[in-house]
Amino acid sequence: MTNTDPEIRYSRLCQIVVHDGVSLDRQIYEGDPDPGRWLLEVVNKNGTSIVWEDQFDTDVAAFEEFTRTLETGGLAAFTDE
Repeated sequence: MTNTDPEIRYSRLCQIVVHDGVSLDRQIYEGDPDPGRWLLEVVNKNGTSIVWEDQFDTDVAAFEEFTRTLETGGLAAFTDE
């Protein structure tokens, strides 16, 4: 039997980010279905996963998108509503 689990490589830029006392789990990773492209996922305080549809050329580009989103939309950008 072969292992069909995708191989995921996490960026060194993954981190729990605290903004205005609220924690966000920033995950940046490379893997299936498109190796060489980086995905950005943020898990909010309720455990809701928010994944960007766009993929990024580098983990730094994904990090910059997270930073830009937080600066322009604040925590509201990561809520369940």
